[in-house]
Amino acid sequence: MDEYPSISLPVSESQLNLLERLSNAVAVSGDEREVRAIVLEEIQPFADEVRVDALGNVLAVRHASGENPLRVMLAAHMDEVGFILVEEEEGGWHRFEVVGGVDPRVLVGKPVVVGKDHLAGVIGARPIHLTTPDERKNALSVDQLRIDLGNENGKKVKPGERAGFATRFRQAGPSLIGKALDDRLGVAILIELIKNPPANVELLAAFTVQEEIGLRGAKVAAYALNPDLAIAVDATPANDLPLWDGEENTRYNTRLGGGPAIYVADAATLSDPRLIRHLIRTAEEMGIPYQIRQPGGGGTDAGAIHKQREGIPVVSVSVPVRYAHTPALQARLLDWENTLSLLYHGLERLSPELFSEDR
Repeated sequence: MDEYPSISLPVSESQLNLLERLSNAVAVSGDEREVRAIVLEEIQPFADEVRVDALGNVLAVRHASGENPLRVMLAAHMDEVGFILVEEEEGGWHRFEVVGGVDPRVLVGKPVVVGKDHLAGVIGARPIHLTTPDERKNALSVDQLRIDLGNENGKKVKPGERAGFATRFRQAGPSLIGKALDDRLGVAILIELIKNPPANVELLAAFTVQEEIGLRGAKVAAYALNPDLAIAVDATPANDLPLWDGEENTRYNTRLGGGPAIYVADAATLSDPRLIRHLIRTAEEMGIPYQIRQPGGGGTDAGAIHKQREGIPVVSVSVPVRYAHTPALQARLLDWENTLSLLYHGLERLSPELFSEDR
């Protein structure tokens, strides 16, 4: 799984630095301003049109050089899972609710940052010394946890403010480790495609909000952009760890090191067969590693996009990641590179004749 052919679009040092900035930024659903600011800074010198809509999506266009090009929407979501403060208590403690899908079992003792000033806090619970064996048999629920900011900082924030994991991005050999790589990897890819687009398509880039709580930004973005087709660029869980009982893992979803994951079906979308075939042909003819994401649960912005207007043909392409929706995700640099390469060459080889094929 670690043997790759050479690819045409290796990730540069500047792209790695950008991914680090994106990962370290906090953009819990509904407050994506930190990532939006980075996106705007990066794309405004290159995009032909840029605007921010009423929900906070960044919509950008790179015009094609030819006549009557396909209008292709690429969507990558800016938001991440995290927390929202709901009640202040004495002593700097704050009750909170999760935003998006977060497993409470991973929360105890995790450092967080709160509000626009990134005030340091920790998710607190009673330590093992002060609990009984019976209490330790059960996982703690969110309403048993608190974000502890201390007396002074606790008074500086109010209910409604967001909190995010405080994990800092780093590279470890072939691996990338950080929070919110779902979907900052996709955001970084989309920024690169805005900077260096294939000339044959009208590239409609949507950096979307509130994906983690219901694909809300993508719904209005797709209506506004009105594309001929769309590709959701995301990250997807790699369930490729060995099973505890030593049996072969056949339900791996995706594997790290297997290249970009092309979706056939998930809980929200049946991908357009013509787009699936196009991406597979592109990968095989260009020598780009790829994998088919095992059909099943989960979903991407494609789930909202394909139901807009008269219907929009969609497919999703994701970078596989381990430990999604936790404080620290892990990805492979080469999977990121190969996803960028597949998308670039897939766009470059698109033509209206694709839709003359039988579905």
